[in-house]
Amino acid sequence: MSLEFYLRLIGMAFFGIWGVFWGKEFALTTNLPSPAYVAIVFGLLGALGGLILTPYFTTRPLQAARKILIKVPGRTLVAGIFGMLLGLGTAALLTLPISLLPSPFNKILPFVAVVVFTYLGVMIFVVRQDDLFAVMRSLSGGWREREKRQDASRLVLLDSSVLIDGRVVDIARTGFLTGTLVIPRFVLQEVQYVADSADPLRRQRGRRGLTVVSELQQDPNITVQISDMDVEGVRKVDDKLVVLARQLRCPILTNDYNLNRVAELQGVPVLNINELANAVKALYLPGESLRIKVIQEGKEPDQGVGYLDDGTMVVIEEGHDYIGKEIDVIVTKALQTAAGRMLFAKPKELLENGTA
Repeated sequence: MSLEFYLRLIGMAFFGIWGVFWGKEFALTTNLPSPAYVAIVFGLLGALGGLILTPYFTTRPLQAARKILIKVPGRTLVAGIFGMLLGLGTAALLTLPISLLPSPFNKILPFVAVVVFTYLGVMIFVVRQDDLFAVMRSLSGGWREREKRQDASRLVLLDSSVLIDGRVVDIARTGFLTGTLVIPRFVLQEVQYVADSADPLRRQRGRRGLTVVSELQQDPNITVQISDMDVEGVRKVDDKLVVLARQLRCPILTNDYNLNRVAELQGVPVLNINELANAVKALYLPGESLRIKVIQEGKEPDQGVGYLDDGTMVVIEEGHDYIGKEIDVIVTKALQTAAGRMLFAKPKELLENGTA
């Protein structure tokens, strides 16, 4: 049984007994007939009130405070606590001179000072938290240690698309992703939902995402955190990620083009694995030659299509007759699209015969 259930029983007993005594005193004071009957009625009302109302001043406030604290980033929470302590200390120093003022100021102003200076301390420390932590890091010692702590404290939110994609494991092992990889619980639940899908293809992708999470956790060189942080009032996973990234002031690692655009519009930094893959692809300039296998027809009747090892699509003009063959081609044009890099080429044999 839960703690709330036991607290309800305790509250029911306490308010029931208190209602009996108060009802008896009320009946005797007002000269009502049958004080025992009145005491029983008040006792039952007190027990009912205690059963219903006890959680609202015991467990419910604690649960509400817990939800608020979960959403508050750790840096902000620490800054707020230091600001509160500084405000309380300042108000305590002013208590003695304020108490020497004439009445009623010596009774009212100390309380006002506590409220005002506590609020100012919390607000100033929270607003200037980045500057304060930067000063603390600069005063803490050597630049190498500061750099290590900065890398360790850096958070990167992972989207479900990069977990299902799987390349994040290899990228993290190379050391290009520094800091802590944070997987929110709602993202993990989305991957679990895909893994439980009735569609075999979706189910396979979801299970691959869960396997990727397991591989990240088992690698000793990768820091992974499964976070219970959530965003109240937001239902879509992408919207939750954007709001959470703004609160934590950290980037989102994703492959989702729509999430990428939405996050950029709201000022949230995005690490896109597809953009990284396109950036590290080999660059071919017009006039260079390469060897490729023509595997299918293109959109135009005389075109053939092949793919490089990194997935770059090569459209071969007048390459229809070479489908199924591996040939040498000359790059004629390189085109960068939203989907990646595309090359246009012509068979080297035809170009040499044409120039001959």
